[in-house]
Amino acid sequence: MGGLIWLASYPKSGNTWMRTFLHNFLMNAEKPVSLNELTRFCISEVTSTHYRRRIQKPWEKVTLQDVMKIRSAVQADFTFASPDSVFVKTHNYMGDWLGYPLVNLNVTAGAIYMVRNPLDVVLSARDHFARPIDETIEIMGSSEGGVAKTDSHVPERYNTWSENVRSWTEHPSPQLLVLRYEDMLEKPTEAFGSVVRFLGLNTPPERLERAIANSSFKTLKALEKEEGFNERPDHAESFFRKGQVGQWREELTEKQIRRIISDHREQMERFGYIPEDYA
Repeated sequence: MGGLIWLASYPKSGNTWMRTFLHNFLMNAEKPVSLNELTRFCISEVTSTHYRRRIQKPWEKVTLQDVMKIRSAVQADFTFASPDSVFVKTHNYMGDWLGYPLVNLNVTAGAIYMVRNPLDVVLSARDHFARPIDETIEIMGSSEGGVAKTDSHVPERYNTWSENVRSWTEHPSPQLLVLRYEDMLEKPTEAFGSVVRFLGLNTPPERLERAIANSSFKTLKALEKEEGFNERPDHAESFFRKGQVGQWREELTEKQIRRIISDHREQMERFGYIPEDYA
């Protein structure tokens, strides 16, 4: 039985990228591993099959209350997936819903949280949510932000971008590693090397560099084009968009930029995301 290591983030902030890095690293793969095998080393907390085992009624009749009552127990079930640490993906904020915790700390060993500039998140999330930019900005600023139950997954509660970030990162801990998406992109050896050290793993530099190369954005986009990706939303042309930094300067209006900064100034300042010309 192993403790859970959460791979947590607001959507479109590097979670899938981190999972592919860990998959390639742990497999010590010579070639990039398939995108559609990510569940081999990482459980998706919202997959409905985990919950169906504990709910004795038709899925279409299952309520949010039903899900939240057993959420902690389902997460405890995850610990039996391996005698070692178990990676679990989530976009939930670290808090309660209907009076029940979204994250079971009693079975948690640690967390890796990825944060990305919301000015860039909004562009990727626009495609992911299939909403115009202004509606996506509203979602990112809403405490009700999240997704409803479907046949394949249980409800998620993101909360606002700011609250999602704050809830996971406000209390420094040796069991918490916080990474900026921008550093993962611009300083990959340092960023992903910190992940390996956080996990207590010693590895030859060439193994780290190979895993970084096999999970680069260019590689992931090529893999998706070649073999597809089962996590791509049906409405999206692709899951992996551009993976760049600073696109907001070309695509957002002045009003949109100032609205995002106004909504999220405190957390943006913490992570150095307020542009000098908007300080």
